[in-house]
Amino acid sequence: MDLRKIDDNTWEIPVRGEMRVPAVVYSSARLLEDIRRDQTLAQACNVACLPGIQGRSYVMPDAHQGYGFPIGGVAAFDPDAGGIISPGGVGYDINCGVRLLRTDYAEADVTAGRKELLAEIFREVPAGVGKGGVTKLSRAVLKDILARGAEWAVENGYGRTEDLERTEEGGRMRDASAGDVSDRARERGISQLGTLGAGNHFLEIQKVQEIYDKAAARAFGIDAPGQVLIMVHCGSRGLGHQVATDYIETMENAFGVAGLPDRELVNAPFGSAEGQRYYRAMCAAVNYAFANRQMIAHWVRQVFARVLGGAGSMDQIYDVCHNVAKVEEHLVGGRSKRLVVHRKGATRSFGPGRPEIPAVYRPVGQPVIIPGSMGTASFILAGTEAAEALSFGSTAHGAGRIMSRHEALRRFRGEKIRDDLAKRGIELRSTNWKGVAEEASEAYKDVDEVVRVSDEVGLGRLVARVVPIGVMKG
Repeated sequence: MDLRKIDDNTWEIPVRGEMRVPAVVYSSARLLEDIRRDQTLAQACNVACLPGIQGRSYVMPDAHQGYGFPIGGVAAFDPDAGGIISPGGVGYDINCGVRLLRTDYAEADVTAGRKELLAEIFREVPAGVGKGGVTKLSRAVLKDILARGAEWAVENGYGRTEDLERTEEGGRMRDASAGDVSDRARERGISQLGTLGAGNHFLEIQKVQEIYDKAAARAFGIDAPGQVLIMVHCGSRGLGHQVATDYIETMENAFGVAGLPDRELVNAPFGSAEGQRYYRAMCAAVNYAFANRQMIAHWVRQVFARVLGGAGSMDQIYDVCHNVAKVEEHLVGGRSKRLVVHRKGATRSFGPGRPEIPAVYRPVGQPVIIPGSMGTASFILAGTEAAEALSFGSTAHGAGRIMSRHEALRRFRGEKIRDDLAKRGIELRSTNWKGVAEEASEAYKDVDEVVRVSDEVGLGRLVARVVPIGVMKG
């Protein structure tokens, strides 16, 4: 597919065929080679054909092929101009996201107890395919969780009130409706709350390796190289997957797929009954995921207190979604519009002053958390005003796959990865060595390059680089 080069990190696909707007790709030439391997660019063009789309169809530097929309895709739709909502623009793992905790511990404080820490977390936090979480969760309690998210978790002893202040949406999307979540979705979610899951989900004990922006780092509670952090990456488990499945079928039945460039782009007008039902169910799944990460973080604090003698300093830095559709105000053509912004494998990156971000961070911008692949670095960035003009306030969400899980299984062995990480001083615990092989770092793009592009374009501002010292996988 022909691309017009704007600069070293920006490329455009002009309007052609049924496209309503151009597509813009934020990528270096090296990352673009990987993006061209699959249907990412074609999917970005397909998204540009959807009703009510505003600005551009955006592709982040970690992008790869997904269901309908590319993973690493951002698109905003105007409900007043026939704008739609699409499950494919959110993904199956609704509110897959990342939570980051700081500590007052340095690497030297946890070196001797690192194995015990990870082993205790591994025992405390359920992980793996289909693994159950909190027992005796009634349907009435689940309904409350779907409505109130992390608020429910904090009120029931999981974490601290201040955690909510440093969670996107305060840990609760208020348009949620448990009544729009199917019985099947509830069945899948009732036994999985407080679980990490499998696939690319993980929990890491990390250390700060380098600080790039001291003022922003200080605002985030990141003090110096060697400081220990905790990163949790997971989502809404089977409940979110079922919500997506249910509403793809609902929208197909109601509107069909005729005229779509790809049937996986099935959608509904945002203001329609079907569109509103999906939106409310999606919000409920978002809340489930917020509660899920809230509980996991609480158990991690308990382990630190038990093993190291204290967890009082383990404040939350932030919790941010990267699979979601949200109603936000953005400038389009110099005019403020209420838009439905789809971020699929993309992280919100709001700049200084936006009222949606915690007051303590408004002078420096929203914390943006971009995890790497297993054993590689992860990054903390700050949102920028430029990102709001460049991508509706969005940036990358991780490294982005370049290799299928099947190919990774053919090439790698989980036990070998474990041993290689141990030689680098990284402890690894997993429920499944096959799953570790599927998530080999070689199966992903270079996260350093992804973040370099994000920083240079202005989608986010580099704050700190962190590396793992202990990794837990499902």
